[in-house]
Amino acid sequence: MNSSASDLGARIDREALVRRHNPVLRRFEPLSPLAVGNGDFAFTADLTGLQSFPEQYTIPLGTQSGWGWHSTGRADLYQLDDLRPAMLETYGRKVGYPILEKGQEEPFHWLRQNPHRLQLGQIGFRFLLADGGVAEAGHIQAAEQTLDLWRGLLVSRFEVEGRPVRVETCVHPERDVLGVSVETPLLGEGRLEITLRFPAPDPGERSWARTIGLRWDQDDRHDTRVQERTDEGAVFVRSMDEDGYSVRLSWQGGRLSQEGKHEFAIRPRAEEGAWSFTAGFAPNPPLNLPDFRSVRADAERHWEQFWQTGGAVELAGSRDPRAFELERRIVLSQFLTAIHCAGSLPPQETGLLYSSWFGKAHLEMHWWHAAHFPLWGRTALLEKSMDWYLRILPEARNLARSQGYTGARWPKMVGPEGRQSPSPIGALLIWQQPHPLVLAELIYKASPTRETLEKYRDMVMETAEFMASFAEWDESGQRYVLGPPVIPAQEEFKGPQTMNPTFELEYWRHGLDLALAWRARLGLDPMPRWVKVRDGLADLPQHEGVYIAHEWCPETFRDYNTDHPSMLGALGILPGKKADPDVMRKTLRKAVDTWQWETSWGWDFPMAAMTAARLGEGSLAVDFLLMETTKNTYLPNGHNYQRPDLMAYLPGNGGLLTAVAMMACGWDGFPSDAPGFPSDGSWEVRHEGLNAWL
Repeated sequence: MNSSASDLGARIDREALVRRHNPVLRRFEPLSPLAVGNGDFAFTADLTGLQSFPEQYTIPLGTQSGWGWHSTGRADLYQLDDLRPAMLETYGRKVGYPILEKGQEEPFHWLRQNPHRLQLGQIGFRFLLADGGVAEAGHIQAAEQTLDLWRGLLVSRFEVEGRPVRVETCVHPERDVLGVSVETPLLGEGRLEITLRFPAPDPGERSWARTIGLRWDQDDRHDTRVQERTDEGAVFVRSMDEDGYSVRLSWQGGRLSQEGKHEFAIRPRAEEGAWSFTAGFAPNPPLNLPDFRSVRADAERHWEQFWQTGGAVELAGSRDPRAFELERRIVLSQFLTAIHCAGSLPPQETGLLYSSWFGKAHLEMHWWHAAHFPLWGRTALLEKSMDWYLRILPEARNLARSQGYTGARWPKMVGPEGRQSPSPIGALLIWQQPHPLVLAELIYKASPTRETLEKYRDMVMETAEFMASFAEWDESGQRYVLGPPVIPAQEEFKGPQTMNPTFELEYWRHGLDLALAWRARLGLDPMPRWVKVRDGLADLPQHEGVYIAHEWCPETFRDYNTDHPSMLGALGILPGKKADPDVMRKTLRKAVDTWQWETSWGWDFPMAAMTAARLGEGSLAVDFLLMETTKNTYLPNGHNYQRPDLMAYLPGNGGLLTAVAMMACGWDGFPSDAPGFPSDGSWEVRHEGLNAWL
């Protein structure tokens, strides 16, 4: 049975739906700390509700923001112009790319690492034992920690030497303010303290995989000064090189002491067994902070409204035993993408949980992080990061012009300033280029106004202009081609040896289609060159009756069947106007049988599910979403695990939400109910507030 809530005559009980998937932990979970946040700021806690025992976790217990960035030395220590570009042959001319050349190691690695996202500090409890010692993790007993998703409140209960402790942790929905309340007899006994530590700012290693943690050495690389110290709070002013930020703590009576150059402790003054504090983080000293009750009340109002509006999918009543797990992933992914992927910048792949790839965003992943927001009726959460494209448009224009193209070329791996990072792979990727067109189109579908068209007009036009400029005319084949040099989404191929990647070819068509439609809505004439390129692009490459990675790779499913099976996206993620459904069905079946799925990434499974959905293969679509393989693991906290050095991967969560919305609500030209789920009666799909995919 596939049905919408309106078909059944009753709305989904959203509170019941959300609360039945509240994460509940009863022990330290090294891979699954819980976090609270607001999209631009997040705080990750251990079993105590603060960051008291970070050594118990494989994932760093971080405090991160959208504005907290640092450049080692100074912001302009190196520029891309300091690198000697690799000049790659491109149809009779040389185009420069920032690929590592011998003797360029120092500027190359500095530019990759800088700017990098900061860890803003670690706040924890210190519990004193009856004998005067300090409690260790093993002293935390009878623990039960619940993330109340409906209220955005983390509630932690446990005992220390038989004394009960109850902690509430939350984040203000609009300010970078943490609120904490603790109730325990330990307060009256003088056996509880708050600790505050600030880590060093530099990555320290050239490999991102070895820099995900917090650094507690290099005390001389940063400075911490205390200002406005009173019995009710203090301001900590942080500085490192040319950068800095401030932290204001406000508490209900207590004494601050300094225990190290960057370490402090607060001894609460509480006679009734209850105490609270708030902590505000900002580039400059934050003004007066709200108290804990205000932060909690605002958070509760925000999250109740979040869940009551927008989309919902309920799978209760399904006979398939996997339905509860899929529903859990859906609910938790909505929360996680809201706190980690809904900020004013495109997020890093680990969101605000901890730093990966030096904290930078990968723009080819922005679609996976945020395309789902409009589908779930939360377009405003996407619009927050879309403004960033408008701000860095001059940088994108400069990148295109420096390579001899027109329009704006969007980089791959970036910090907030929008400058591309040097890379032997990232500099040659192109599949991020049409993303802003699709994201803008989703915003327009949600708000089809002249104001929307004008706001994103320049971004849309400049994006499409580069796409038309990048395509090269192949006289012998009488067609437009992409590359060489180009590296496709399946990053296993070398740029000079790759031409016409399947997914990118179809994405180029789709993107130019959208840009031409945008012009028509504005009352502008079509751009003849865009039309010529769109209509003249090469056919999607095939070999032995299936689509392959790119034209020069005939043995995709034998020699290159690892990483992303990106050819599937040409009919699934995309409408696939030039894709043959029968050929794609054979391609999908061959991928099921021969692809090394253990090497794929978290977003590959929803991508394949979207392809199966468009082909009417509902059972296969669900199988992809729930495939039992390491990189499709969803941890107790809801994060998509990939590998030991990538323990959270939000493109998987965002991709899941996009696929589920499409499978439940359909897509343009196919407004069916739950078309991507099996039609054999094993699934009962109730949904409301969703919008169709493109």
